[in-house]
Parts: sequence; structure tokens; C-alpha cells
Amino acid sequence: MSAANLPAIRACRPAWNRGRIVGQKRPLMPKHVWAIRVRLEIAGLVRDLALFNLAIDSKLRGCDLVKLRVSDVYTADQVKERASITQSKTRQPVRFEITEGTRKSLAAWLDDPLMRGSEHLWPGRFHERRHISTRQYARLVREWVTSIGLEPSSYGTHSMRRTKVAQIYRKTGNLRAVQLLLGHTKMDSTVRYLGVELEDALAISEAVEI
Repeated sequence: MSAANLPAIRACRPAWNRGRIVGQKRPLMPKHVWAIRVRLEIAGLVRDLALFNLAIDSKLRGCDLVKLRVSDVYTADQVKERASITQSKTRQPVRFEITEGTRKSLAAWLDDPLMRGSEHLWPGRFHERRHISTRQYARLVREWVTSIGLEPSSYGTHSMRRTKVAQIYRKTGNLRAVQLLLGHTKMDSTVRYLGVELEDALAISEAVEI
């Protein structure tokens, strides 16, 4: 066989996920949430505390969280108790609660001089960037989980989205409620998102007596 007819040999590229933990990111446990809050409060990171608290409460995807406007959560000189936005991915509306602690941290952030005249809730550092990017948000999440000794590769922005609904499902077993809170159009998506397995279903069934 002539050299011209030999098959081309290409250098093998390492797999993109080599050495990485892939798949669903873990939700934070309540003790993790409180540990991060305490660290952010002690450090005086007003924006980060407000962002962390609202990420937990809102259960929004990172792309929607970073795009929030002040008017989405603030009206009549006070932070709303409930808010509603249209999701970028599904174009469907979703509502979420803003708990008292989160309202206090948001009010403190809105009073910060950096927020003067800002239309966006999380303004970017540069004039051409209206709000922080999803990449910047991901870096912040990594810093938060690392600060309390968690393995950063096991957690991500979806950990923030999953944290509260994981606790709601664990305590109530109510998948329909979780579906509505996440803004999923199909129950199958909610089941996959939570990682609901047969053992979970059996445990719920065993707790119901007829």
C-alpha cells in the first residue's frame, strides 16, 4: 500500500470531561446554606449575600437570575414578598417567594451606593455589560461552596436552583408543587431533575395508609 493510500492518523484528544465530575450537581443541605450565609455576613459582602439568598428562594436558572431587574423584586419603596418573571428557556411565567431574610438582604443591597441608578439587580462591572454574566455567577458559586470546605466540582449554579425544592420534596413528597416552583412544563422533567428513584416512590407510598 502506497503512503498516499494510508489512512490519516489523528492525534487523540483527551475527553473534555476527563478528571471532572459530570452529571447533576448536588443541592446544598440546610447546614451548608447557613454556613455560607454566616461567612458572607461576616465578610460584609452585601451583594453576594443578597444574590445567594435570592438564588435559593427564586429557584431560577442562572441565565434568568443574572438578568433580573430591580423592578422585578422591588415596588412601592419595598421588596416584594412574591415575584414573577418569564423564563428564558421555556418562555413560560414562573412565580417565586422572597422570604423575610432575603428581603432584608436585598434591601441592604439596593441601598448600596453601587446600586444608585441601576436598572439591573446585579449590574456588571463594565459599562458595556448591563448585568453580571452566568460565568461570573458560576465563579461566585464556586467561591461560596469552597469557603465552607465543599468540593467545588460537585456543586454549581444548578445546586442553587435545586436546594430548596430538594428539601420541599424530601419533606412533602409533592412533585406537583416542585414542578410549579421550577416552572417545568412536564412532570417527567421534574422527576429527572430531582433524581427521583423507585426507592423514593416506595417510601412515599409506604407512608400513606388507606
